Amino acid sequence: EDNQSKAGESATVVKKLISRDKVVAILGEVASSRSLEAASIAQSAKIPQISPTSTNPAVTETGDYIFRVCFIDPFQGVVMAKFAKDTLKVRRVAVLTSVSSAYSVGLSRYFKERFIADGGTVTIEQRYSEGDRDFKAQLTAIRAAGIDGIFVPGYYTEAALICKQAKDLGLNVPIFGGDGWEAPQLVEIGGAAVEGAYFSTHYSAENQTPAIAAFLEKYKKRWNGEVPDAMAALGYDSVMVLVDAIKRAGTTAGPALRDAIAATKDFEGVTGKTTLDAQRNASKSAVVITIRDGKFRFVETVAP
Repeated sequence: EDNQSKAGESATVVKKLISRDKVVAILGEVASSRSLEAASIAQSAKIPQISPTSTNPAVTETGDYIFRVCFIDPFQGVVMAKFAKDTLKVRRVAVLTSVSSAYSVGLSRYFKERFIADGGTVTIEQRYSEGDRDFKAQLTAIRAAGIDGIFVPGYYTEAALICKQAKDLGLNVPIFGGDGWEAPQLVEIGGAAVEGAYFSTHYSAENQTPAIAAFLEKYKKRWNGEVPDAMAALGYDSVMVLVDAIKRAGTTAGPALRDAIAATKDFEGVTGKTTLDAQRNASKSAVVITIRDGKFRFVETVAP
């Protein structure tokens, strides 16, 4: 079912999946705000929900039937704060947050907490909403603040436009964000303006393990040579974690299946080993990616 990434649609879709289609589990959504819309419904119906990529902590806090196979924003925020300080060597940053996105607000918060604790300064904060196209007012204020880096914890469309408009204004400082940046459209929209930008994500096709190599071969064969991004890899892992849990449970009955998913430990997937903790979150490493020659290039791995 397609929720069209519209507010309210996830609730409608999940109600239909549970009441009409009698599903035994739900995989999704990608964005934290959309997962939060669905989670309370799945929890009330005692139908396990596994999000591949929703990183806001509030998603699994909804209840004990809600899971994820990705790391969460407190960790991702720490990763990018450390990367900004230790690798980019920036000390005075601007933070540009989408106030309409639970993902963006959460990631912004955790980045700021760690960056300031490590001795950095958040010199200026600016806001926007998902769907905005013009960021010149915010970027003009940022330029006047004398910063040496910009953290943009949003999604790829707005991130690409922000990079373009920053370059137009002569803001030639590192711009970096989170896993919401990762999509081919980042480069399609941003072009040369996103060259040299950075984002944290869940895996890199360049950092090959036997599991990643096998996945790449099958994915490219199925999708005409396309290289899978982290969203695809996590989507695959969410399915395989569910399948593994069904096999261990020996049933698709809600409570037994829930318990089996919760017991997932050291599951070898494309995005690394997945172990679900007591809060039903995955403990796993992150990677940092840069854009070079229009391609996503591996920079470094950061362990939990």
